[in-house]
Amino acid sequence: MDWLTKLFLEPDSIAHIVLLYALVITIGVYLGKIKVCGISLGVTFVLFAGIIAGHFGMTGTLTTLNFIQDFGLILFVYCIGLQVGPSFFSSFKEGGVSMNLIAVGIITLDIVVMLLFYWFGFEHTGENLAMMVGVLCGAVTNTPGLGAANEALSQIAASTGKAAPQIASAYACAYPLAVVGMIGCLIALKFILRVNTEKEENELNSEESDPKKKPHMMHLEMTNPSLDGKKLVEVKNFMGRQFVISRILQDGHVSIPNRDTVFHMGDQMFVVCAEDDYEPIVAFIGKVIEVDWEKQDTPMVSRRILVTQESINGKTLGQLHLSSVYGVNVTRVNRAGMNIFASDNFRLQLGDRVMTVGPEDAVQRVANLLGNSLRKLDHPNLATIFVGIFIGIIFGMIPIAIPGIPTPVKLGLAGGPLVIAILIGAFGYKIKLPAYTTMSANLMLREIGLVLFLASVGIKAGATFVDTVLQGDGLKYVAYGFFITIIPILIMGVIARWRYKMNYFTLIGLIAGSNTDPPALAYSNSITSTSAPAVGYSTVYPLAMFLRIVTAQIIILLLCSL
Repeated sequence: MDWLTKLFLEPDSIAHIVLLYALVITIGVYLGKIKVCGISLGVTFVLFAGIIAGHFGMTGTLTTLNFIQDFGLILFVYCIGLQVGPSFFSSFKEGGVSMNLIAVGIITLDIVVMLLFYWFGFEHTGENLAMMVGVLCGAVTNTPGLGAANEALSQIAASTGKAAPQIASAYACAYPLAVVGMIGCLIALKFILRVNTEKEENELNSEESDPKKKPHMMHLEMTNPSLDGKKLVEVKNFMGRQFVISRILQDGHVSIPNRDTVFHMGDQMFVVCAEDDYEPIVAFIGKVIEVDWEKQDTPMVSRRILVTQESINGKTLGQLHLSSVYGVNVTRVNRAGMNIFASDNFRLQLGDRVMTVGPEDAVQRVANLLGNSLRKLDHPNLATIFVGIFIGIIFGMIPIAIPGIPTPVKLGLAGGPLVIAILIGAFGYKIKLPAYTTMSANLMLREIGLVLFLASVGIKAGATFVDTVLQGDGLKYVAYGFFITIIPILIMGVIARWRYKMNYFTLIGLIAGSNTDPPALAYSNSITSTSAPAVGYSTVYPLAMFLRIVTAQIIILLLCSL
């Protein structure tokens, strides 16, 4: 049976490495599905499975483990960057500013509380500070931050010739209680803030049914003689109210109106406006009627068209001249599940779904122009992924000299690809680089990268984990991690309510997003029928993920000395 022993314990064997990772990832994924009181650790359990394997001597050569760890990390953070890139800069608009300020406050307080525990609880050494950064990453359930900190430690260790501490052990100590503590804080805030959940939900429902936002559709006949001979743009400017006329019947002929269309008495039109503007528009233009558009000489159709043509990527609707050239109106665009008003300066991206109205043959020509081929989107843009990784690694390796810091600061294998992926996701269209990846493909690549990274750090940390927990500072890491989790959430939760009058359901989604914690979001969604938690989560997630990764790295590079 020597062959079996060598297969499981011979670190130089390729078969052993593949078998080891397959075993660790399989066990970790299945155990991560187990729920206790509705809470599970998810794929993070792969880390614990790796620790167990490493503790019992199932390991590999350090070079192999480091390669798989770093490759998994690069793949993971790059796919995150592609996902958050399109919404990264737009998340700062309107109400997103206040939400992101609260998220930044939570992240800042997490770091402050961690540094205080380090200052008063440990001997001031680089190793202890590094371990507390691991605790910080575990306390906020942020695995990419752990990867960035690990990579930064490798830079320092390479320059000093010393071994980097296994901060994954500290991360593992803090993580489980952090998941519980985070959801506990969301429940505690309900009582601290004296929240009436039924009232909060009714307020959200009333906002969603706000007549200023809710669309109203109607058929009108123009009976106002003062509008006879006036252009559509003149009527809109005079009224000062927003409305869209998607089709108009003049002299028995149906057409798509544009800004220069001239009104005449008796014209019949299909109008979409805000419900709040319904009565003034009717009073100004004419009476409400019933029109059967199907019986007209040129029937109009509504059709949702998928943007899959790469040459369209990054162009504005105004540049396409769909109304004047094709006779088709665009009423709205759906991107990532969100409906967006289709203004002339709206810039299209691959994967957008465009709602069009017009004659069937004209709509078909627009469909051919935009692509409308689902098969094209199913085909992955591998060139974009690996070009971005190539540029990201070069960018991450650029040394930045800072006075007083002996080692040049680098964004590294985590920060570099992350920044480039965000930029490609947001502005790739400007250099004809399609950043679109189907959600399923993105999640698959991201999860593969994550489990490879977690398995690697777990296997490497396994040999020292028991000593760290039982003989070292493991219990301190658990306690300090718990307080790093709850203190910032409770403080900023009260401030958000007091300063910004933030709705409770939006607030708890924001808190889950600032900690990039899916279990907390799942809990938030389970206690309300509204989409407010998801909105709060998605608004702050891009910036929070970026800051969690970068700050962990900066703390290591600026403050740690091995």
